Amino acid sequence: MGIDRPHDADVPPDKDPNHPADRVPAEPRFRQEYDVDLRAAAMQKRTESAGRPEPGARSKPGEQTEPAAPPKAREQAQPASNWEETAELSRWMWTEYKRRWPPEERPPVDRSKDLPGSWHGEGDRVLKPADNEQVETACDRIADREEKTISPALRAIESQDPDRRLVGIENCRKGRDRIKEKVAKSMAEKGLDPEGAISRVPDTIRYTFQYDEARYTRGVREDISRMREQGFELDICKNSWLSDQYKGINSQWIEPDTGQRFEVQFHTRISFEAKQITHPAYERLRALKADKFEELVLEAFQKKVTAEVPVPPGAADIADYPERGRDGR
Repeated sequence: MGIDRPHDADVPPDKDPNHPADRVPAEPRFRQEYDVDLRAAAMQKRTESAGRPEPGARSKPGEQTEPAAPPKAREQAQPASNWEETAELSRWMWTEYKRRWPPEERPPVDRSKDLPGSWHGEGDRVLKPADNEQVETACDRIADREEKTISPALRAIESQDPDRRLVGIENCRKGRDRIKEKVAKSMAEKGLDPEGAISRVPDTIRYTFQYDEARYTRGVREDISRMREQGFELDICKNSWLSDQYKGINSQWIEPDTGQRFEVQFHTRISFEAKQITHPAYERLRALKADKFEELVLEAFQKKVTAEVPVPPGAADIADYPERGRDGR
């Protein structure tokens, strides 16, 4: 079972040959070459853009006519572990990607014919009034459990170790519209009722622990034990430190008194930042709207960023739950 990546960050699910992010190109060597060609093409485009004068414009005396080099143009001479330069270059590369594939302009949702009390999202996702009322009630219940039970317990766990912290806890609860989008999709595609669809959303509540690299492995193991001591039941733990598209550990937990499911991610500062940088690419792949060439670009981008994330000592040895073999089964 795959685990959603946050923010909505979401982790690529277990390998699925029908999922674009999991398709392996027929010629691996081309994929490697493309990663290099992507940067060369982007640099050339930036150079042309920066060096092209406006129509009728003249260079002023002493004005620099050579275009500025893109971030880290001399990166071959830099150590691979220099994350700050990698992050800068990666953000610039994503800007170049958006030049080639500008974001789609989405027309506003037409709600003029909606029934009173219904909900209407993008892509013709609709909840009828009775279904929408059920989801609203469920969202109220989720908010109550988060505020009164789960977040206080996570804060208590956080206080037991000053060497790491919860990041983004103020945004730990997924927005209602996003929950409704997922519920409407599950109801339409899987024939579920609202309660059944809500139970399938694993990250209505989500937390992220962030550690120093040297303390990561020990800290994760200790916090998993602390979570269990608080009475939470571990349902799934997925270790992705050996992945070439995403690095980190994602886990799903159940609060036993109410059955509320929530997610906890375990990151270093760099792996968390890499996730933030690559999340738009992941979302684009998940939307299944990219053609084959764009898929290669997005996968190469994710792979480039992820390759620069240092793996904390021993992190890859933290066991999955339920345990899987190294082949992912």
